[in-house]
Amino acid sequence: MKRIMMDRPGAPAEVVRIEEIAEPGAPGPHDALMELVASPVHPADLLTIMGMYAGDPGPMPKVLGKEGLGKVLQVGELVKHLKPGDLAPVLLAQDGVWQERQNVPAENLVALPPGGDPLQYAMSFANPLTALLLLRGVEMGGWVIQNAANSSVGQYLIQLAKKQGIRTINVVRRDGLADELHNLGADVVLVDNADLPRRVLAATGGAPVKLAIDAVAGESAARLSACLSPSGVLCNYGMMSGRNVQVSPAALIGNDITVRGFWLPVALGKLAAAERASVFGEIIPLVASGMLKAKVEATYPLTRIQDALAHAAKGERKGKVLLTLR
Repeated sequence: MKRIMMDRPGAPAEVVRIEEIAEPGAPGPHDALMELVASPVHPADLLTIMGMYAGDPGPMPKVLGKEGLGKVLQVGELVKHLKPGDLAPVLLAQDGVWQERQNVPAENLVALPPGGDPLQYAMSFANPLTALLLLRGVEMGGWVIQNAANSSVGQYLIQLAKKQGIRTINVVRRDGLADELHNLGADVVLVDNADLPRRVLAATGGAPVKLAIDAVAGESAARLSACLSPSGVLCNYGMMSGRNVQVSPAALIGNDITVRGFWLPVALGKLAAAERASVFGEIIPLVASGMLKAKVEATYPLTRIQDALAHAAKGERKGKVLLTLR
């Protein structure tokens, strides 16, 4: 069987390869044998390959892939909540999703409702949970501004905010995206440029904007921070620009802006078991019903991993790139 390996940080074409290994054995008593159905190529996967991700990449070489959907092939004798044929999300803290089959501790798996879109299920946790937790504490009727609004997280955030009665200002890097985002529930869509703060003020009628959500960093972060009301928060969770977060002293000091980071593993780790179950329980029905979704631009088999990585790295995609078994 095949798996996708990374030998060292660097350019994907130089450090990522396909490896043939023996099939995994039967699952242990507490495990499930899973076959990969689909897995998204997240920006975090690309950053891991380039050695720029927030977390420690761990020992090398390593199997890549942070999130995916698996089909249960076999369960251990003590596993009662899963059965062969079930679909379950696979989330691995130290990567390892991009392989055809593997044994996984069954306690980390939950059977998903039948009938859902497998590609949406494959993306159903990392990005939706990020959007859900980023919005925590925002009051109904309040305004939130985000950049990279056409990204998967951005799309999920728009849909969840609409459901919660939160109004969104959605900043994108090019024209032609407004209709798509308005259809998801966006209140305002603006192209990012130097006069963004003025246009945000006009669009909101001067209403306070207490939270800015930044996936781009660089100068885009500075423009978001300039849109915040006094004592607002700039929350960064990505670096699509490849640059450090920038904030003007006028916003940071004169407007008492707070800058903080967000990383899903840390955020989930702060939740009690009951809270984690609650947020997962909130997301699953929305994805299963199709009420919460993200656009898919292309799928590639594992054997075309380099094509998939190159496509995912493009700056003007209209949807997610996913890997599939075939």
